[in-house]
Amino acid sequence: MAEDKNDNEEEQTEEKAGGKKKKLILSGIIGIVLIVTVVLVLWLFGGSSSSDEPATSGSGSPAPSSSSRPEVGNALYVGMPRAFVFIVPGDSRERTVQIKAQLMVRGEENEELAKKHIPLIEGTLHEVFSSSTADRLKTAEGKGQLRELALTEVRSALEEVTGKPVVEQVLFTSLVMQ
Repeated sequence: MAEDKNDNEEEQTEEKAGGKKKKLILSGIIGIVLIVTVVLVLWLFGGSSSSDEPATSGSGSPAPSSSSRPEVGNALYVGMPRAFVFIVPGDSRERTVQIKAQLMVRGEENEELAKKHIPLIEGTLHEVFSSSTADRLKTAEGKGQLRELALTEVRSALEEVTGKPVVEQVLFTSLVMQ
């Protein structure tokens, strides 16, 4: 009988230890879930900054103000149907460059105008891109200057034809130089 009591006590001790382990594991899982939830909430809602400083573009200069935007509306993207491939002079030899570009426009009307005038935009961009040099395209600053020049020229060409600048940004989605 004494042995049965000892066996029962050992089983109860093991059950208590097992119960403690289960509680510990459960509280660990709950803790992890809470941490993940907090991180997600901070990531989703804490990402916006409300500073009074003006926004800057990638080149460090102030971003265009809303008054210089072609139109207020949803940002839409118009992809160029083909990549631009051209040859530029370099230090020791000529380099082949391939640029894939997209245009950011505001509003559906500007999107339709940009799509309608793709040949004009392509011609303008090819002229601007092929006037660059390999040395300029090697640096981030040079790429930024090329984007700005492309934007200025495309806006100018479109304004002559449509009466408004249409395009807000020229974006490089790929730039390869060999």
